Amino acid sequence: MAPKSEAKVTVRQTASPIRRKSDQRATLVGLGLNRVGRTSTLEDTPSVRGMIAKVHHLVEVVE
Repeated sequence: MAPKSEAKVTVRQTASPIRRKSDQRATLVGLGLNRVGRTSTLEDTPSVRGMIAKVHHLVEVVE
């Protein structure tokens, strides 16, 4: 059994994906976000960090 990662990151959507590219909309859906103000808690992995970096102008990391 693989050890579980304890690190989590919480992101909040701060802007609308209207008039954004379809890949940015898909990234928000992949992060579990679909409306302004929604939050999602995810494992802190390099792939999740890359997704956050791709839509950094639409989300904020909540500590």
